[in-house]
Amino acid sequence: MHTTNEINSAKDYIKGLTEFEPEIGIILGSGLGDMADHIEESVTVPYEDIPYFSKSEAQGHANQLVIGKLKGKVVVAMKGRYHYYEGYTLDEVTFPVRVMKALGIETLIVTNACGAVNTSFNPGELMLITDHINLVGTNPLIGKNNVELGPRFPDVSQVYTKELRKLSKEIAKEQGITLREGVYGWWSGPVYETPAEIRMIRTLGGDAIGMSTVPETTVAVHSGIKVLGISCLTNMACGILDQPLSHQEVIDVAGQAKDKFIRLIKEVVHKA
Repeated sequence: MHTTNEINSAKDYIKGLTEFEPEIGIILGSGLGDMADHIEESVTVPYEDIPYFSKSEAQGHANQLVIGKLKGKVVVAMKGRYHYYEGYTLDEVTFPVRVMKALGIETLIVTNACGAVNTSFNPGELMLITDHINLVGTNPLIGKNNVELGPRFPDVSQVYTKELRKLSKEIAKEQGITLREGVYGWWSGPVYETPAEIRMIRTLGGDAIGMSTVPETTVAVHSGIKVLGISCLTNMACGILDQPLSHQEVIDVAGQAKDKFIRLIKEVVHKA
């Protein structure tokens, strides 16, 4: 677990670049980074300039922290994330969440592009995450606990805040956006799942599968942050359709869904 000094070092560097004090954090997944372009009066900071931040090599991740105003709220947005499958430790993957907490956020909106396991879902739809399943067999809180950051045994009976989910459903209905609800499964990657693994995940109760989100939300809950999770369903998971999977398809479909995604997120930020 990162030390308080490391977190404060990153926080102080960022605060030296802007007078804004963010109240909402946003993590933008594959192909969804254009959301950050709607932030006004923004300051953009490359990850590589921030102490202890890492950098993703994955397509669709710009590696920029953007701070500014969105619908009247001050936000800090990660334009892209880095992943466990890239070889980073879970401490490194979740470090930005610690820094956003230190900057003052009380709410975190976590987004991702993922595969649909539930056969009643369709590519291009959005899914509200109601809960998750950790399928990786590790956890970002393993190791000595820093009591300054959170409790040794955090409660995860409601990882994704009920009030934020209710608000999102109301906004989606007002905007005529189909918003599915389901359980997200975290898969380590970088290989996609086999058809047999997808059958297992469906049996366990998973509705969608992806390679991120669970570590960040776990640390957010440990930090006392309210969490909203929204997935962009970019493809049907392996074995559902008789066709291979590709990351380009993920990027393309996320791009097609980005307009309704941006409309939904902006209004959630406004009303949260």
